[in-house]
Amino acid sequence: MRAVRRLLGHEVRVLVSLVLWAARRTHGTRGGTAYGYARGQGAMMAGFAFVCVVETVALSVLLRDLPAVHAVFLFLDVYGVVVVVGLHASSVVRPHVLDPDRGTLRIRRYVHVDLCVPLDRIASVRRELRMTHERADGELNVEVGSQTTVTLELTEPVTHVSFLGRRREVRVVRFHADDADGLVRALRPARV
Repeated sequence: MRAVRRLLGHEVRVLVSLVLWAARRTHGTRGGTAYGYARGQGAMMAGFAFVCVVETVALSVLLRDLPAVHAVFLFLDVYGVVVVVGLHASSVVRPHVLDPDRGTLRIRRYVHVDLCVPLDRIASVRRELRMTHERADGELNVEVGSQTTVTLELTEPVTHVSFLGRRREVRVVRFHADDADGLVRALRPARV
């Protein structure tokens, strides 16, 4: 039952992200500095949305003589397009947030990842472009377009809660930021 609630919450957050995107608002950035990560995936998400639209049109033509089946597939296909656009919208309206006043760095990706790292736990921060990521114990890779650009090493672990609620402790966090150099420059004095 918990998994169903999490999936429904995910869908609601995706749809809310569409509304925020249309209103040109962001989520959770008040009082902090936002660092986006969506630029690197815009073309890929546009490609996915285009493929979904082509599939919708093709299935509409193929199923035009079966009205009940056509209606079901049309609903699913249109909803698929909405989800793809909503995922891109969520990456735009939910950027990473550096908030020195609260002493936190909030690392996010879509509506799936939302990790709050206390600045006083950051042992080191560096700009590091990585294109391959292997799963390792105690490490979290928040990739965008299969790449990360910033690496944080922590003095003590933080708890990451996965999409379906699994908890794990991480000591190394790698993530992508469009302005990785600016984020690293801002993090160095903020963590002291």
